Amino acid sequence: MTTTIHFLGAADTVTGSRYLIEAEGTRVLVDCGLFQGYKKLRERNWAALPFSASSLDAVLLTHAHIDHSGYLPKLCQMGFSGRVYCTTGTRDLLHVLLPDSGYLQEEDARRANQYGHTRHRPALPLYTKEDAERCLKQLEPRPFYERFEPATGLSARFTRAGHILGSACLALRLGDRTVTFTGDVGRPNDPIMKPADPLEPTDYLVTESTYGDRRHPAEDVTSALAQIIRETAEQGGALLVPAFAVGRAQHLLHIVAQLKLKGAIPDIPVFLDSPMAISATGIFCRHKEDHGLSDDACHLMCSSAQYTRTPDDSKAIDRRSGPMIIIAASGMATGGRILHHLRRFLPGERNTVLIVGYQASGTRGRALADGADEVKIHGQYVAVKARVVQVQGLSAHADYREMIGWLAAGKLAPRRVFVTHGEPAAADAFRRRLRDTFGWDVTVPDDRSVWTLE
Repeated sequence: MTTTIHFLGAADTVTGSRYLIEAEGTRVLVDCGLFQGYKKLRERNWAALPFSASSLDAVLLTHAHIDHSGYLPKLCQMGFSGRVYCTTGTRDLLHVLLPDSGYLQEEDARRANQYGHTRHRPALPLYTKEDAERCLKQLEPRPFYERFEPATGLSARFTRAGHILGSACLALRLGDRTVTFTGDVGRPNDPIMKPADPLEPTDYLVTESTYGDRRHPAEDVTSALAQIIRETAEQGGALLVPAFAVGRAQHLLHIVAQLKLKGAIPDIPVFLDSPMAISATGIFCRHKEDHGLSDDACHLMCSSAQYTRTPDDSKAIDRRSGPMIIIAASGMATGGRILHHLRRFLPGERNTVLIVGYQASGTRGRALADGADEVKIHGQYVAVKARVVQVQGLSAHADYREMIGWLAAGKLAPRRVFVTHGEPAAADAFRRRLRDTFGWDVTVPDDRSVWTLE
């Protein structure tokens, strides 16, 4: 059986994960993500696919983050009508994330037309909220560890990846060979998520490399966060935290709740200003099998913030003064309500912006982390006078040492390893580490490259 894998995203970048598998007339897509970051990356979302969407037998998703799932409404809009397989946790999160993504696509187009920030007349959304809601009907959840057949001659199995709620590694069996995708892998000692399961033996491995050239600092994240909150509160400033609505927002709420409980920080208002994060927090506590929090800890986390659901509630925050914490999406400040708060609070020297996750090249979050004097928001440049600090230990991605430890636990001996989902330096560094540590045949595939799995 001749099997090929087409790398259609997450090559030379961490976004846009899409892998096309073809074997004996069967065609499936593993992950279906949006490209994010630089304009030249985002433009890839509009590029023609090298296959017909209607020719796919199935789509399989490793998790719900938009860089792995956000292209799905467009794929369905273009004619894909098959099943989309994922875990139950991912299914529930997609019911929140994808319609929100469609809404943001429409808002971006509306704003571009309103302010003339477009070469197109008119600017159109990649897809709409209605498109996103329509594709949700194609989701087919499967439990962890159950083997199922998404297409003729192909069996699949999800195991825990420990990254976010519902996140999975995916093992595909095609005839006598197995191809395993790590998806995004969480940290072994995450305070909330259960750790990733060791991988089973596989012939071919497609691995992420987000932190392939870095180790997370051995800092006490809770103490560091407490100090930042206290310092900002003492100045009477606002602490802004761009956070992924799924995973990072819940982690932050948990830490803040525990700090308040211990009296380690002042009892200042905390706003969770993201309808998506609010919904995801509720879903989180309903999926107890995916995380290690007790019922009491979940309740405390959920009650630690004021939920601002409506646009009017969100705008009211910007009219407040005095110390407060604002947690809002998106995590890389590429969109969402955090942009309005950044525009309001960045010019204030008493305020603080806390960067808590990976920031892809070309994003506002990356610009802030790199010390930009100004950032462009809604077509206008905003001066950065606020303090910008970065805490690395909150990452939901394993670093290279943690990845190697996890891979070693699986006692793997793959014929070939493909390193993806990393910026060029990180991917190449991880390639060399895997080669030197295990003696594996390791490749960093080019975008749009096709490999035959012999």
